[in-house]
Amino acid sequence: MTVKEENDGAITVLTINRPEARNAVNYETALALAAAIERFKDNDQSHVLVITGEGDTSFCAGADLKDIPQLLGDETFCNDVGPMGFAKLDPGKVTIAAINGYCFAGGLELAAWCDFRIADEHAEFGALNRRWGVPFFDGGTMRLPSIVGLSNALWLMESGIRIDVNRASQIGFVQEIVPPGHALKRAITLAKHVAAYPQESLRGDRQLVLESGGYGLAEGLHREDKGRRKSLANAEMMERLSDFASGQRPEPPRPEEVMTEDQ
Repeated sequence: MTVKEENDGAITVLTINRPEARNAVNYETALALAAAIERFKDNDQSHVLVITGEGDTSFCAGADLKDIPQLLGDETFCNDVGPMGFAKLDPGKVTIAAINGYCFAGGLELAAWCDFRIADEHAEFGALNRRWGVPFFDGGTMRLPSIVGLSNALWLMESGIRIDVNRASQIGFVQEIVPPGHALKRAITLAKHVAAYPQESLRGDRQLVLESGGYGLAEGLHREDKGRRKSLANAEMMERLSDFASGQRPEPPRPEEVMTEDQ
């Protein structure tokens, strides 16, 4: 079971259950994640969705790069849902990310898909996919700028920098920092408050906020799809993925390292 689903009355918790792969999303997981989100959408008794990762190391390390051909091979699924199983879905209800560790690449996109984010103090973040030439293909180019601002989004995406939870909080990506092992507990506590509110006005306000950008999310995702196809046609990305599979994984920069080099 690559995605565990628990429903406790008004709250649904989805846990990506691939700790041996740092909860990276392969094709099987993407299908399971999409199905679980749709079940939450259709469950009138459940008002808040919390997403987390199994274990205490990783929330989600992104798409499973070893499974890229299959993950991107289902064109209908990619067009209708998004390669990792969430980008084009909106349950119309509150979603919270409980970030319990690594939040990289597509995991960053999954966290950005959620309405807000609670993170353990040991969590780390980064667009580490930049090292392999893999583009954002699950809404990152749309959602990250709206959350952290244009320059912060470009800083993350272009440098591939790896940041800690304090820096993620400073740029507005993380809303609350909690002790290790408490992200899910805190997210559920907040979810209970949210679930107790009158839902119609809450969901209406949520929808208005999500639609308040320049062009709509649907158009932005369409543009992102076009960019994804162009990137995937580039042979260099497949070469980099071969490097990844063979264990050649260069370290990404960190803020302290960049500062030292500049001094």
